[in-house]
Amino acid sequence: MTRKTFYMFFTATFSLFFVFYFTPSVLGAWGDPELVSKINSAFETIEGWLLTIATPAAAVAVGTGVFMKKFSFGDEEKIRTGKKLIKGSLFSYAFILAIDLILSAIKSLIG
Repeated sequence: MTRKTFYMFFTATFSLFFVFYFTPSVLGAWGDPELVSKINSAFETIEGWLLTIATPAAAVAVGTGVFMKKFSFGDEEKIRTGKKLIKGSLFSYAFILAIDLILSAIKSLIG
């Protein structure tokens, strides 16, 4: 078994263990709702921090891309890099907001 195969196997096994171990129905069956509430509150806190950090990070990235385009002085590579930076940061920010909307919709459907 090569190292790459071993790492892929280890990652897949750990991921499956993590998913099945932290499934709320399994945790509820074990009778430990305090642990479930702590995990949920931790994920909500992390989600809040990510949303708080994402807005200024996207603004800085878009601003940097605009300045790269503005001060490229005709260099096509810098213009292309600035455009990529703007598109990538806007796409990433939209993705983060979409994930938040999807998660809140799932929460409202579940309970």
